[in-house]
Amino acid sequence: MKRLTLLAAGLLTTCVLGAQNVRDLVISEVMPEPDSTSLVDDYGRRTGWIELYNTSTGTVSYGGCFLTDDRDNLRKSLIPAWDRSTKLGPRQTVVFYASGCGSDGTFYAGFTLRPGATVYLVSNDGRTIVDSLPVPAALPQGKSVVKKAVDLREKVYEVMPEAADPSPRMVNKDPDAETKGQIMAHKDPHGLILALVSISVVFAALALLWFLFANLFSPKKPRIPRLRPSKAPDEEVAAAVALALDMEQGGEVYAAIALALHLYLNDSVHDAETYVLTYGPVSPQWNNKELNFRKLPR
Repeated sequence: MKRLTLLAAGLLTTCVLGAQNVRDLVISEVMPEPDSTSLVDDYGRRTGWIELYNTSTGTVSYGGCFLTDDRDNLRKSLIPAWDRSTKLGPRQTVVFYASGCGSDGTFYAGFTLRPGATVYLVSNDGRTIVDSLPVPAALPQGKSVVKKAVDLREKVYEVMPEAADPSPRMVNKDPDAETKGQIMAHKDPHGLILALVSISVVFAALALLWFLFANLFSPKKPRIPRLRPSKAPDEEVAAAVALALDMEQGGEVYAAIALALHLYLNDSVHDAETYVLTYGPVSPQWNNKELNFRKLPR
């Protein structure tokens, strides 16, 4: 049961993707009435033909779609779905001969072309019109109606009003249409706009990287709380402590200890970090000149 469900889901996905990819096809050229120089089919006949073009950058499977010249009969000519050759590569073209007999082969339409008609490409659901191309009624014999790409990347196409020389299996492009690079060259001949945009992008990227490293990746220093007494002694208390130590012990060491306590408790110490030690070079005793003299009794 699970295998059947997966198989049905796969087939449904394939059909949906195929229907979506078919929308990348356009009818790029139609030649209704051949002359002595027209394209010859596999049977040596000169008939009208329809050219399809794949505008996408991926392969499109168009088997199961329809070609017609009748708006009321969208399923007039079926493109066989069983033929593996009904796949069109990226930016490639395929030609269908309008011989009037679809049984002649995969690439033959079951109707003939006439000036004044409109050719339709219908999706494999038989209802959705993917693209259409009207044929002018006054189109001369041996000429074709062409839909040229104004911009291949933007997939913008327009029907050329004048009759064109047939160019089957070739990508139709307006020779007068300018590319984006040419348009930019006219607007910015010295490249100032491009330079400003490039510099702005670089500086924006650097600012973003700095923000990320400064706020997300940089290690944060631990905050060590500093213990403070509720009430710091003033100078008189410190002096009294020093006097008492001096009277009792009679040394300068205790006065220095009292002064250090006074400076520490009144935020006068330059090293406020409890986890940093401050030290400096100390002259060793053997460099002391006084120790080199001989001491004589008085």
